[in-house]
Amino acid sequence: MIERTLVLIKPDGIYRALIGKIIAQFEDAGLKVVALRIGRVDKEFAGKHYAEVIEWLENIGAKSKLAYKEKGIELKEENIEIGRRVRNQLLDYLANGPIVSMVLEGNHAIYIARKIIGVTEPRKADPSSIRGKYASDSYDLADARQRSTKNLVHASEDSESAKREIELWFTKNEIVSYKRSDEDIMYE
Repeated sequence: MIERTLVLIKPDGIYRALIGKIIAQFEDAGLKVVALRIGRVDKEFAGKHYAEVIEWLENIGAKSKLAYKEKGIELKEENIEIGRRVRNQLLDYLANGPIVSMVLEGNHAIYIARKIIGVTEPRKADPSSIRGKYASDSYDLADARQRSTKNLVHASEDSESAKREIELWFTKNEIVSYKRSDEDIMYE
């Protein structure tokens, strides 16, 4: 199933000169870059990307509470309050420096991109994933420093978020269509 997904290389990925290595991982897996830009965003734009959706805030808050409970720490805040704090850290993170935004296209692009990137916490990411190879941050360190986890990249979670995010970051005219020289071999 050919689909598109949004991928962002966050400021820490750019500051560490990993742009080429990260993009190569996706291209090596058969995905093609159909839109690409480098720039900066402010907190307002970042807030549109990480929209304040109650369900998402509740979910992030619940996951955070569970992670703290496993460490023996009981959080008293409501899930939504924790979710808002995490969201604000994410907004600061995205607005902190330059970002490469891109649209990838290919067979099951959403799943493949997320698999290549690895799980959210770099410390637990598969060593062959982008986060496993190039990031070493952890939730513990991020919490201690009261910041977002520095995990290099973002990729859309599902087809609904991919559609919304792509429309936010790119116009239709900025997305190109072309055929890779190896598409007949990959998709025939």
